[in-house]
Amino acid sequence: MEVKLRNRSRLMLVLALLGFLFLVYAYAQLEWGLPKGYGGASSTPRGSILASDGTVLAKTVGAKRVYPQGTLAGQLLGMMGTDRGLEGLEGAFDDRLASGEDVTLTIDPRFQAVAESVLARAVKERQGQYGSVVAIDVRSGNVLAAASYPPFDPNNWRNFSAGDRRNRAFLDVYEPGSTIKALIVAAAMNEGLTTPGMGYSTPMWRKIGRNVIHDAVQHPKVLSTRQVLRYSSNVGMSHIVEHFEPQDMHGYLSRYGFGQDTGLQGLYTESGQLQPVSRWSDIVRATNAFGQGMSSTTLQLATAYNVLANDGKYLSPSFVVGAQEGSERAVLRPETARTTRELLKSVVEEGIPTQAGIKGYSLAGKTGTAQVVENGRYSATLFDSVFAGFFPAEEPRVTLAVMVHGAREHYHGSQLAAPIYRDIAAEMFSQWAYPPEHAKGE
Repeated sequence: MEVKLRNRSRLMLVLALLGFLFLVYAYAQLEWGLPKGYGGASSTPRGSILASDGTVLAKTVGAKRVYPQGTLAGQLLGMMGTDRGLEGLEGAFDDRLASGEDVTLTIDPRFQAVAESVLARAVKERQGQYGSVVAIDVRSGNVLAAASYPPFDPNNWRNFSAGDRRNRAFLDVYEPGSTIKALIVAAAMNEGLTTPGMGYSTPMWRKIGRNVIHDAVQHPKVLSTRQVLRYSSNVGMSHIVEHFEPQDMHGYLSRYGFGQDTGLQGLYTESGQLQPVSRWSDIVRATNAFGQGMSSTTLQLATAYNVLANDGKYLSPSFVVGAQEGSERAVLRPETARTTRELLKSVVEEGIPTQAGIKGYSLAGKTGTAQVVENGRYSATLFDSVFAGFFPAEEPRVTLAVMVHGAREHYHGSQLAAPIYRDIAAEMFSQWAYPPEHAKGE
């Protein structure tokens, strides 16, 4: 009897060990892809992901998915699991890729590489936490670059955190700060509420109801609309929007794309937030005029600024070649957009020529330095550095938006985001072999 029990115990132990080994094997299949290749029984090679010039960003080699360009556009590409795409384009276009069809992006790999390199260098130098850049072709709305930092290599995705994998250019939501001022000035001019030369009394602070708003940069006591942008005056903006009906101003922000779905085909994007018009008191109208109390992604900010670059027309951004076309709509009169471009050109040339300008070239844009909300209050130590603009200023080819979060030093938009814009523009002018403007008339 004792022998039978001993034998039965041994049999139970063997069966338990076999069951455990089977579970380990099944877990390995899910987590590490051992030894089964992704794609299951399908004999169709997974389609490749290509850049606009045909550069291969993702392809199948044997039973393995490889990313020949390493970290280039890593967050956009996402990664493969055992037998399916998990994130990014690999996940969003899993069915299409699994059927062997290629996916071609609007991304320019040269532009993407420049954006990633310049962003990474600047964020590391200023001890920032993360950042993003989006570049858009003015006339088509094609996304030429969408860079996120820290970098991510999908070849070794298990070595990276979820934060590293995050497509910050499309997903991170933040208050865009004073970059909004140019868009509101354009809307106010479009409504006949102001002109570039109209003057306003602008002390360094102003009380609105029970609230007080302040300016950060010392300036004359009277500022024109042009100078309100030049000195980034919150007080000046509160005067400009004083007679802007809330529903009308809210409507412009919506038509610029804030609080709306971007219409981007292919990858999920956040939409940011606008407060409902019913909540727009005088102070909410004023703070929205300088980018507080609303939120945006870097993609949305670039798309909104593209309205100024594209003679007043909004274009939904495009990211995948051949995807369903997005919407377009008129937001501003062409002459209003052109006037605003001149104002933003003077912001760079008169206000931040070394930080955002390049000698011999015309650039245009606006900085923003936004306090970050922590625990329901604006932090005194944590900031987002923002810049949005386009180049060349007179006949824009590219609209560019930049955001860096949490830099420990030199975090103002003019100190951090603007130089990133400048350096990217300089490199692209070089790659285009674009001559300095003073040479054109020689």
